[in-house]
Order: sequence, then structure tokens, then C-alpha cells
Amino acid sequence: MKRLELATRRDFLGGIFSAGALVFAVGALPKEGSARDVAKTAFNPNIWVGIDTDGAVTIVTHRSEMGTGIRTSLPMVVADELGADWSRVRVEQALGSDIYGSQDTDGSQSIRDFYDIMRQTGASARLMLERAAAAQWNVPAAECKGDDHFVTHTPSGKKLAYGELAASAAKQALPRKEELRLKTAAEFKYIGKGVPSVDLKDIVRGHAIYGFDAHVPGMVYASIERPPVLGGKLKGFDDSAAKKVAGVEQTVLLDGAQPPYGFQALGGVAVIADNTWAASQGRKKLKIEWEFGPHAIYDSSSYKKTLLETVGKPQQVVRSTGDVDTAFANASKVVEASYYTPLLAHTPMEPPAAVAEFKDGKVEVWAATQNPQAVQETVAKALGIKPVDVICHVTLLGGGFGRKSKPDYVAEAALLSKKVGKPVKISWTREEDIRFDYFHATSAMYFKAGLDAGGKPQAWLQRTVFPPIDSTFDASARYGGSELSLGFLDMPFDIANIRAENGPAEPHLRIGWLRSVSNIYHAFGIQSFIDELAHAAGKDPVEYWLATLGEPRKLDLSTQEAKYENYGKPLADYPLDTGRLRRVAETAAERSGWANKRSARGHAWGFAAHRSFLTYVAAVVEVEVDQNGKLRIPNVHLAVDCGNVIHPDRVIAQFEGAAVMGATIAMMGEITAADGRVVQSNFNNYPVARINEAPYHTHVHLIDGGDTLPTGAGEPGVPPIAPAICNAIFAATGKRIRELPVKKTKLA
Repeated sequence: MKRLELATRRDFLGGIFSAGALVFAVGALPKEGSARDVAKTAFNPNIWVGIDTDGAVTIVTHRSEMGTGIRTSLPMVVADELGADWSRVRVEQALGSDIYGSQDTDGSQSIRDFYDIMRQTGASARLMLERAAAAQWNVPAAECKGDDHFVTHTPSGKKLAYGELAASAAKQALPRKEELRLKTAAEFKYIGKGVPSVDLKDIVRGHAIYGFDAHVPGMVYASIERPPVLGGKLKGFDDSAAKKVAGVEQTVLLDGAQPPYGFQALGGVAVIADNTWAASQGRKKLKIEWEFGPHAIYDSSSYKKTLLETVGKPQQVVRSTGDVDTAFANASKVVEASYYTPLLAHTPMEPPAAVAEFKDGKVEVWAATQNPQAVQETVAKALGIKPVDVICHVTLLGGGFGRKSKPDYVAEAALLSKKVGKPVKISWTREEDIRFDYFHATSAMYFKAGLDAGGKPQAWLQRTVFPPIDSTFDASARYGGSELSLGFLDMPFDIANIRAENGPAEPHLRIGWLRSVSNIYHAFGIQSFIDELAHAAGKDPVEYWLATLGEPRKLDLSTQEAKYENYGKPLADYPLDTGRLRRVAETAAERSGWANKRSARGHAWGFAAHRSFLTYVAAVVEVEVDQNGKLRIPNVHLAVDCGNVIHPDRVIAQFEGAAVMGATIAMMGEITAADGRVVQSNFNNYPVARINEAPYHTHVHLIDGGDTLPTGAGEPGVPPIAPAICNAIFAATGKRIRELPVKKTKLA
């Protein structure tokens, strides 16, 4: 007889809103989780798609769903080229495996990397079905067309259902790429139009399985007291009080992580119990003595001063064109400013969670992860086994923003399962999530511009200093590296004399990527400073911005001593196109009615535009500041050029969410540290924008990408929001925000 578990939150809500009574669940595992169902179908020409004799279509998705809709969008592309009836499609989540290529759902790259592959997958299966039908009818395959789950012989009108053809199609040879006939845009039924999310019903009914919901029979629960300072070591502990808590079974030591920290479990003392509450309460009763180590000196206030001092001096040159020094000497006016942004935490709605079961030298995990392949590699290294001996099931993610591609929490569950000999569930609290994050780096930036008599910049100097993400994986890393390609090296303005510099910064915490990464602070600094120059020149900010951007052109940074990475894509395919950037700027201004706006005390509009993840975005933000300094954001207009739009509703949703996240970062996002410890612990002191603080209306204007390649949608909406808000605040109050968050500045 199975023991009943306490109801989950969704069981509780489901009981309230349906039958009116509580439902007690035995536990849950994701219904999807492997490619085994595809392999069982009658016709499975590749790893992505299978068709059974009843016509049911199974399509594998290898990327993680965390609210972007990618679990729907990629299969939708396959279904469109296949000619499948979407109502007969089932989506199956892939296990972690190298056979799928990269499964890392990061960097706004899922569509841009796999759009063509998904189209070819569907078209290949369709052609095999068409050839099978042609063979049965003894007609040329060119006369057969697959669509709406049937193959039709065009001259005669005869039809065969996909299910009827599945077995014979399986005997067809795989087509060569050059034999495929991809559909034209006019033939698309789903691409560019979209379909409902495959997870929608389960999510709204409370049946969807997230990392926190995963459950296996016989599992125990763990709560870990980790070193409060990065690199801290355990000197001694007393667990006697912890073991007296009802439900606590034992305590387990985890070795401390060693630099470079990568995705290692941080170590500490784990309390194992038969329920989460007991484990948590037992952990609180542990008495531990730590040796804190060198990072105990870390204080964010003094660190800020160090960064600003560094950025105020000449540093390593990373981009250069013209003669900046001579141009400054000849300038009619010189404008200088320093900017600062603090550390940020990810705080997805669902904190990190995983279940692991180690048995017979192998481990099976269920995890809310953005990168199951990183889970395999990390867990294998921690346990001393091979990555192929780590089976990773991917649940739905209650948000990610980059945090859940770092599987330290999965390593914790796996290590503990091996030590206790049972399946172990680890579910972080919000406090753990904030204090032991991979933080978005703090940054100091310095800008200097030399203007001619008409106010146009003739010289531009910019510096940036931040603890790099590379330091998490290379203990000696101090300079920006690849992060300089994220909104800094690609500063787009047409200025004859430019120099960009990067200085070193000492890391004291684990630094990681967060939605839009370094574009956040680089866009804030550059787009705020160009607004300063516009006001210094007495010009309209949008007109000044466009004039400084110059005529449409393709930037070639290789002639300016810059090592620009372009998000891993060739510039020939994805050029730095200032014409597209100009177009989104003009569209945002036009659709927001910028030309007719007249700023007044306490009420104004701000503008910013930025290219990131190969996507061009411009923002116009309206702000109101009352006599008490309370800030309100009535309207945000976002003009977006992300190339060929595959699923418009999901793209719009991403930019609506980005406006809220960008506003949160601008107004209140700040992590601080004292004595090496993160000060913030929950939403009481690390708040997110509430409904009365978030933008009231967000208007997303998608620019028709035509035949251009699809680009990123998940991240590019965030960077221009903060500078647009701050530029609007200046227009409304005369107060220039050079340090985030805005809450540090008294606006009235």
C-alpha cells in the first residue's frame, strides 16, 4: 500500500476550484521525458519525429520550456513542414543526450540554431510519405502532396492518410537534403501564425510537472547549510539538535567546492529527512563553525569604489579607430560621465529543484534544468562516472533566466543520493536561491565625448569594468573577454574617433549569465550617455540619436582592432546592420507618437535602442513622477526586428515580460554584500515590480522580417528598458540617473 503524501500546491488549488475538496497525491513524474515513444512508432525516419499507424504524430523537443513557448515553437515548425494536423501532434521532451546537438536553452538561440533543422526534419518525413503513396498508386512522386495529415494525388484527388502510409514510408530511403522541397511562406499554416502552447491545459489546470513536483518512490528530502562565504571551509559542527527534529534521519557532509567553482556543489552539511519541512527545520538547528577564507573581505560598497577608480583610469584598449586624443583636444565641448550598476540575482518564480537516484553505478535525475547535457557532465564529474551513465529527465521550469543552466543543485542531489543510498530531492528556498546564486555582474562604466560646435560627437571614449563570467570557470580571469561583445564593442554610432577600453575586476562571488547578460549594463551606460549628449547639444533625443547613428551601413569591427564574436554567428549572415537599428528607432518613435510628445514637470518620455542576440529593439517609455517622488510607468513601446517571426504571440509575450523585468532591474534590482555574505534574502529586500509598479501598457510592434533569418526573442527586450526609463526620468525631473537602481535617487 502506497503512503499518501501531502498535497502539492496545485492539488490544493485544484481542489478549491474544482471539486471543493483537497486531493491527496501519491506523487508525480513528468509524463514526457525520453525519445523512447518516437522509437516505438511505425515510421520514425529521424530522432525528431515519429508517426504511428493510427496517424498519431510524436515530435521530440530537445530544448527546455520555461515560459518562452519553445516546447511548442520548435515542434510547430516540424509539423508545418510535415503537413501534420496539429491536433494530432504529441510533443515529447528529450532526455539529455549529445545526439540532439546543443540542448542548452540559453542565449536566445533555439530558433536561430534549429529552425532550418526542424524544417528539414518535417520536409524529409513528408517526402518519404509522398514517395510511399506514389509507390502504392504507381504514380510519380512529384504528383503527390502531403498536407493536413493526408497525401493527395493531385491529378486524381485520391488520398491516403499519414497513418495508412506509416509502415510503407518507413521502408523508403532517407532523402538527401537537396531533394527536399521546403514550403513557401504562403503555404505555412503554423509558422508565422502560431498555435496554442502544448502545455497550456496542464498548466492552467495545475497538472503540469515542474522540478518542485518531481517525486519518486522512497525518496528522502535534503536541506543544505552551505558556506556563507564563497570558498569557506567547514571547521566543525554539532548536529545533535538537528537530529532531534521529528522526521530528520541523518546528516551528511558534502565536500567544499574548489576554485574554479564552475557548476560544483558548494558543499556543507546536509540534513536528510522524510519531508522538506523537517529537513529545513533541522538545518536551522545545526551549529557550524566555518573558516571563511579570503572572500570574507568582500564588501559591495568598497568594491564599488574600486571599480569606479579603475574605470576612471586608462585601461586595456579593445577597440580603436581614428585619433581620439587629438579629437578631444580640438573639441568645442567635452562631456564626461561615470555609470554604475549593481549585482543582480535571477530569482525565477521556481527556485532550483531536482531529484536524483544513484543505483548500480548510474544515476537518474529529474530536474528543472535549461541544460540537461551540462547536468550529465557535472553530475558525472562529481560522482566519478561517465556522462552516458547520467540519465537526465527535463521537467517544466518555473522560469530560468539563465540560472537553471548551472546544475550545481542537481550535483547536490546526486552526491547525496550516492551517500545515503536512496533517491534524494533537493528544493532550494528563496533565501538559498538569492544568497547562493550565480550573480549578474556589477559594472562601472566611464564615457567621454568631444562635441563639435554643432553638438555632434567627434570623439568617443568608453570604458567598462566588471567581474567576468569567465572567473567562474577560470580562477585567474579578470578581464571581460567574450562579454565585451555584448553591447560594448558593437557601440553603433558613426563617430570618426572611437576608443573602447576594459579594465580588470576581482571576483568574490560566482558570476553567471542572466537574461541579456552584459547588454544590461552596457546598454544602460551607452544609451544614457547619448541622451546626455543630446541634452547638452540642445537637441531632441531621438533626432540626435539618429543623426549620431549615421547613414545605414554594415559595421566592420575587424578594422577597428576589435575581437567581436557576434553571438557565435558569421557576420555575413547576421551583419551589424545600422539600417535595421535605425528602422526600429524610427518605428518606436512613430508608433509612440514621439514627435507630438511634450515633456512637462513630472511627466515625460525617454528613448533607447540596442542590438543584442542579433535582434534590433527600440524602446520609448512614458513615466510619471508625482510630488512625492513616486514613479509610475503608464506606457512602454517596443519596436522589434527579430527577423522572420516564427510564433508571433510568443515573441510578443517575451517582450512584454522583458519590459517588466527591465523595469524591475531599473527601479529596484540590487544585490549587496558585507563580510563576504549576500545581504538580501527574499523579496522583502530584493523586490520585483508589483502590478502597480510594472509598466501599465506594453505595446510591442513587430517589424516584418520578410525572408531575413530568425534571431533571438527571449533576451533582447531587456537592455533598452532601463536607459529609456532613466532618460524619461531626466526629462521629467531634471535628475540624471547614473547609478542603478533608481530607488537610490530621490526623485522629488
